[in-house]
Amino acid sequence: MQGKVEICGVNTAKLKVLTNEETIDLLRRSKTGDMAAREKLIRGNLRLVLSVIQKFLGRGENPDDLFQVGCVGLIKAIDGFDLNQPVRFSTYGVPMIVGEIRRYLRDNSSIRVSRSMRDTAYKVMQARERLMAETQREPTVEQIAKALDLPREDVVFAMDAIVEPVSLYDPIYDQGGDALCVMDQVRDTRNTDESWLEHLALKDAVDRLGERERRILALRFYEGKTQMEVSNEVGISQAQVSRLEKNALNAIRKHL
Repeated sequence: MQGKVEICGVNTAKLKVLTNEETIDLLRRSKTGDMAAREKLIRGNLRLVLSVIQKFLGRGENPDDLFQVGCVGLIKAIDGFDLNQPVRFSTYGVPMIVGEIRRYLRDNSSIRVSRSMRDTAYKVMQARERLMAETQREPTVEQIAKALDLPREDVVFAMDAIVEPVSLYDPIYDQGGDALCVMDQVRDTRNTDESWLEHLALKDAVDRLGERERRILALRFYEGKTQMEVSNEVGISQAQVSRLEKNALNAIRKHL
């Protein structure tokens, strides 16, 4: 069938969209135990779940799994929605669906976080959403810490612990040609072409030294021994060690 896209066996091309009035009516009926109304309410908001999971695609997760988890969040939103509050159901339902998906991703992350840290992070997210609703702006770390009566460091660590890892191959820009990935924006300041060439030149300079000079440099700069300790190990005087070391370093500098 043309235009048919299935997730968990559901044809998303034919998902029904409820009006706000229909949603409120079905919510009232479902609160009284009308299971048919509850089923119709769930089916009528599957497109809401579908729109939310679009934000989480591209992370390597199975869309079917995300859709199922999103449906759990939708059901929780239906059960917890207060009809006495002047809020549209979608306004209440989207954060619930997002929260359920984030918990799923966090608990199934390749990076393991302790249960206590996850609990703290969950409290931080709740406090952040509550403060945003109250002040209509992004709360600071200090405000969240004060609201939870926690040290600022605990809040920062909890927020860092639930940040999703980013793949170096994740595209960040694509205009029809080759995509620009995270890897293209990350610079390794240590393993550059210049440092690589310097390393090769240094190795070549050291290889040109005699065996005794190489051994003295290894004992002095790799093992961190004093000139007196080197003289005892090599079997020559400290003055000779000092002279050979100085000559070896001068030879390396000259070669470089």
